[in-house]
Amino acid sequence: MSRTRLADPQPAVSDRLQARLAARLAERGINPAAPVLADTPEPIPALEAAQRRIPYAYRDAFASHPAVIAWARTIAASATAPNADAHNPHWGSGGRRVIARGPSLLLWGNTGAGKTHEAFGAIRSLTAAGCAVPWHAVKATDLFGQMRQRTGVDVEWLLRSIVRVPLLLLDDLGTAKPSEWNEDITFRLLAWRDEHHLPTLVTTNLPPVRAEHMDQYQPVLRDKVGDRVLSRLSGMCTGVEFNGPDRRFLRD
Repeated sequence: MSRTRLADPQPAVSDRLQARLAARLAERGINPAAPVLADTPEPIPALEAAQRRIPYAYRDAFASHPAVIAWARTIAASATAPNADAHNPHWGSGGRRVIARGPSLLLWGNTGAGKTHEAFGAIRSLTAAGCAVPWHAVKATDLFGQMRQRTGVDVEWLLRSIVRVPLLLLDDLGTAKPSEWNEDITFRLLAWRDEHHLPTLVTTNLPPVRAEHMDQYQPVLRDKVGDRVLSRLSGMCTGVEFNGPDRRFLRD
């Protein structure tokens, strides 16, 4: 039985083509023997996207309070990859983990003690951990302003979009003048998030309730937001107190 000898394999690129490619690269100052990638850290797209939305003053923020660090780790650990279960196996393997459910925090204490800094630091920690974090941050006074009826704006749709965001930072609660309307907006927002266990970061300069040692004229959060809102906050949030001087006065 005779066997046919296969021809020697030919190079994928001819010598002439290789010479032309080398000349063209040389014209452009490209050395094909050099490393393709620079020796620099790989960027984190989610963190870069978050950086563009975070206020400039907090773009270098990091979580340092033990309770906030623990919260961020809990949220990251509970994040799940979409389509990772058997409900839609034809969609393939799960993608990047996304925030789904988790606990909430009430950060309260002196003005300038670092509450908002810690909150944005926690958001940055989650994105740096590789989690997809659809989030929204709004000051309470701005929220109430956005909810005012005006031509061409569906405020109910706007409120629903804020209420249902996977991670919400409600900043400076209790700074607005108390009113039944403000209380209703705040209650609707917190009640829905509480019932659906959506992680929420709330900051306030006011102690939640008046303690025995406090001045009877010192304002507390209950006076500003009402018992219904305070009850929701108490049920859904772990309170974290911040002490210390106003950091803004300590800047160089």
